[in-house]
Amino acid sequence: MVKTAPGALPSWNSPPRQRLIGIALMCAALLCFSCLDATAKWLNRSVDPLVTVWARYMSAFVLTAIAINPWTQPRLLRTNRLPLQLIRSVLLLLSTFCNFVALQFLQLVETMSIIFSTPLLVALLAGPILGEHVGAKRLAAIGVGFIGILVITRPGLGAMHPAILLSVAGSVAYAFYGITTRMLASTDSTATTTFYSGVAGIVLMTPLLPWFWTAPPTPLTWFLLAMTGAFGGFGHWLLILAHARAPAAILSPFIYSQIIWMLALGYILFGDWPDPWTFAGAGIVIASGLYLLYRERVRHQELDRSA
Repeated sequence: MVKTAPGALPSWNSPPRQRLIGIALMCAALLCFSCLDATAKWLNRSVDPLVTVWARYMSAFVLTAIAINPWTQPRLLRTNRLPLQLIRSVLLLLSTFCNFVALQFLQLVETMSIIFSTPLLVALLAGPILGEHVGAKRLAAIGVGFIGILVITRPGLGAMHPAILLSVAGSVAYAFYGITTRMLASTDSTATTTFYSGVAGIVLMTPLLPWFWTAPPTPLTWFLLAMTGAFGGFGHWLLILAHARAPAAILSPFIYSQIIWMLALGYILFGDWPDPWTFAGAGIVIASGLYLLYRERVRHQELDRSA
């Protein structure tokens, strides 16, 4: 068995069993995130989407505060880049808002297929913002991926619902959220960044609650509102556990397995089944994303050989 130092990042030399556990945890995290979106779509039938957005952050904050709080971790609130933490939190709120509202009108697979464009956007934005410029092959893959988005949305052909624009805006916000997360990784602890993630959702949404509050009609609705935070928080916890057991290069391709959960939940709960264009566009976006991951792996191997 290969032993690693405490706190060391997992590598390709980590035991196969640990890698398999990491993959299983990754898939479980994606199931949680799929359940979050399905729950939000279900709640849209009885409460205002803004109530669901607020409940997602409030319930997640309560659950997170039990494990991570300034009393058990005195340095938790100390950040070296407070403005960036707040910007990141606003971006996450904007992404959640756009996604939850879009789910009123779109199928789960439609929104997920558009969200799959996020890695393409991150790769494109990493050049001007982080100085991580992409080569011609990766740039071509990004272009093909965006063609896949056009296949899904089909603008100008009468098939595009206006809510798709919200889903696209949410993906752009989430891409910038990913960029700011990477910028904060070198200066702030994971616990600090996790704690600040929901600040905007609570601080900005709570004062507005009386204007959009819709009383949940049943105990089940109350329960599902609470579960939005549980699904989100538990999913992120599983994600952290997964990355502690297997390198990101192994785990990242499994992100696209989420479309299986979305297909199943959409069909079981809402009777939704995507049209062939959505399947075709999702396939193009996924193939582009997998190629980007492959090129990233090749680039790191070349850097390791030259080091």
